[in-house]
Amino acid sequence: MNVLYPVFAMFVLTISVAMRLAALRYSAVSKGKVDGKFYAAYVGEEPEYLRVTARHLTNLLEIPVLFYIGCLLAFVTHQSGVLIVGLAWAYVALRVIHTLVHLGSNVVLMRFRVFALSVFVLVALWVTLFVGLATR
Repeated sequence: MNVLYPVFAMFVLTISVAMRLAALRYSAVSKGKVDGKFYAAYVGEEPEYLRVTARHLTNLLEIPVLFYIGCLLAFVTHQSGVLIVGLAWAYVALRVIHTLVHLGSNVVLMRFRVFALSVFVLVALWVTLFVGLATR
């Protein structure tokens, strides 16, 4: 089992959201919904759907950094057993669900629950890594 496959999946998710944001912003400027000058210094108002998408991309570049580090740590310490890989894939699945909720219905309570569960899975991944290193 390779713990790096979930890393590639998170990369695809993050790049997909970044490309979506770029396309939405381009479209908004092209259609005159946003003045292109807004993006020079981000002063003024931006439509909510663009703010939500931008915030989500930022979110994908925050906590997931700990996921990437954990997976790389698992890889270099040869801890890519079923539990570690399963937790990594569970984290990715939860982040995909979080993305669908945030960029879809955006039900805050549902989004928070999925996010909290993903953090719990990430903590479990790190605890498992620590225990694996400590018992060597």
